Amino acid sequence: MTTESTAADISTYDPKALRDKWYREGWYSDLTCVDAMELGGSRYADVPVVYSGDTIRESTVGEVHARAVEVATALQARGIGVGDAVAVQLANGFECSATYEAVLLTGATLVPVVAIYGPNEVSFILEQSRARALIMPERIRSTRYSDRIPGYLSLPDLELVVTVGTSDSGNLREGVVDWDSLSVDRPYVKPAPHPDSVAVLVYTSGTTSAPKGVQHSHNSFLAEQRTAPQLLSGAADAVHLVSFPPGHIAGVGSMMRPILHGTRAVYMEAWDPSVAAGLIARYRVTSTVGTPFHLTGILDLEGIGNKLSTLREFLVGAATVPDELGRRAEEAGIVTFRCYGSTEQPTISASRVSDDAHARTRTDGVPILGVEIRIIDESGADVASGVDGEVVTRGPDQFIGYRDSSLDRAAFTEDGWMHTGDLGNLDSKGRLTITDRIKDVIIRAGETISSGQIEDVLNQHPSVSEAVVVAAPDERYGEVAAAVVILNLNASIDLESIRSYFAKSGLAKQKTPEKLLVVEEFPRTPVGKIRKADIRREYFPKM
Repeated sequence: MTTESTAADISTYDPKALRDKWYREGWYSDLTCVDAMELGGSRYADVPVVYSGDTIRESTVGEVHARAVEVATALQARGIGVGDAVAVQLANGFECSATYEAVLLTGATLVPVVAIYGPNEVSFILEQSRARALIMPERIRSTRYSDRIPGYLSLPDLELVVTVGTSDSGNLREGVVDWDSLSVDRPYVKPAPHPDSVAVLVYTSGTTSAPKGVQHSHNSFLAEQRTAPQLLSGAADAVHLVSFPPGHIAGVGSMMRPILHGTRAVYMEAWDPSVAAGLIARYRVTSTVGTPFHLTGILDLEGIGNKLSTLREFLVGAATVPDELGRRAEEAGIVTFRCYGSTEQPTISASRVSDDAHARTRTDGVPILGVEIRIIDESGADVASGVDGEVVTRGPDQFIGYRDSSLDRAAFTEDGWMHTGDLGNLDSKGRLTITDRIKDVIIRAGETISSGQIEDVLNQHPSVSEAVVVAAPDERYGEVAAAVVILNLNASIDLESIRSYFAKSGLAKQKTPEKLLVVEEFPRTPVGKIRKADIRREYFPKM
């Protein structure tokens, strides 16, 4: 496969031309996710998979696949198939693995939903995706998700809600089914979706207040899966710990890797450093992926001793690795290295375990096989090596468009390269370093949060005349949402009142502002636009 192509290959933005290019290069084929799941289910049937929640469930790829076929058949019996969308809001667990695979086995579009999303976000996703079914938990810890079902069933396209962990299946509402009862006495019928049709629809906060639906075809999703093994060593004794939430594109990929690659994996339902350390020791975990927040958590444990002795590789996404953290990891025998990607293009670049310390921890590595990167200025011209500009990319794992197609044109340059919205540079060895973000988002412990979505709620607060939200540096989470507000006359506000107000908004708790600044005026451009960069620079400089 060649990656030696230039912008001249495609003179104008043309999705078909890009698709044809990746067919020519061998990245795309007639293989679909349905085919891949069937192949992996038999080829890797004996590969062990472990799920850690309130209890530990030790399973195999074959057991997960068998249950997925049962669930897929039951969904088919309810008329779900090619052209439909099925939303799944579950935490890491056996049921999530089987359900993700089951939806893809029906030929329907999988719509993964982050488990922490509240009814506000979920309702938007259900409505825009036109999901016919929603598979969700009855509860997770103290949150009773089933209380939200009446609102969801009022949406015009949603016909079926399936609940996992139902406490009283005999008391279910009309239109609600218990996941354990998804079984029918009929054979599974293999569907035939087109390889360029939408397989996975993932919603990302992005830069706008409403989540953006990012569509991946069978081909683009499988292209990403083909490059994924490049990131880790793949040694014979490799065992991978997964703590990333499955509702994200990285989580979907991690959930599918045992059946697609035979990866031995251990999944955590929720992040807990002490639990992670115990799992690493018990199952001899060799690698994991996370942010500095996760790495710091396990290194800070008292008496960690040799519990981390098997952990060799820690791939860091969504953040830089502080020198001191990298040093501590090295002392524990853990090699840290960075990668860069997005929901629209899951893996753009990565460093390698074998790279020197500077390349591993101070850069985001070289482009993944099949991916190309350019750095451009405001006019669209390429900049010199080492000079910052906007990072634009293209590659076979690139998304095929937003659910709201009106957003597509702005997502690409005239010659077909994808705008990342990030600033960065390429060094003389072709290594990428992300230096800042054009996109106005907050990345809290690896979770991308839209400032616009928070501002929509904050500007309705009775004490607030006008508000903006920016990313503020935080030692624990990397970044948190900081509210900068102008108050109404004689009004007052504090973080406690903001927390109380946001608790009623339906947004995820993590989106509640964690810092507050009251000002008399905002810095503005000549046309009145607020200069957020100036606010960040003056009040919340990087650490």
